[in-house]
Amino acid sequence: MQDSMTIQQWCFSFKGRIGRRDFWIWIGLWLVLMAIAFTLANYQWVAIQTIAFFIVALLWPTAAVLVKRLHDRNKAGWWALLLILAWMLAAGNWQMLAPLWQWGVGRFIPTLIIVMMVIDLGAFVGTPEDNRFGPPPEPVKFRAE
Repeated sequence: MQDSMTIQQWCFSFKGRIGRRDFWIWIGLWLVLMAIAFTLANYQWVAIQTIAFFIVALLWPTAAVLVKRLHDRNKAGWWALLLILAWMLAAGNWQMLAPLWQWGVGRFIPTLIIVMMVIDLGAFVGTPEDNRFGPPPEPVKFRAE
């Protein structure tokens, strides 16, 4: 049995595995931080460049959490690139396509990718035994003992 993962390992390391609990804690924290950031930007209390820097700074820990959760599902971290594909498809300008294709490429496919990733990472149990990414995860230790 391994030691619990520290907060530093949870946010900045791409090695190891995390369970659903720690994945959902990060997603909840990320949503709260995004809501705060966009609220501050909306009321112009903070410069938009500062908010953009803040969002970019959150990319590393978000990627680390996603990769470790994929590892728990016994999948390579490269699967996280599907979320970048979804973002690129959703942000793209598909005006040159027929309206049905605009909807399919710009809305349906990105939504399908995101929903499938959320279900896979957030609902399905990880590999119960050791896998190629290490032993089963221990909960992240959020408090010092």
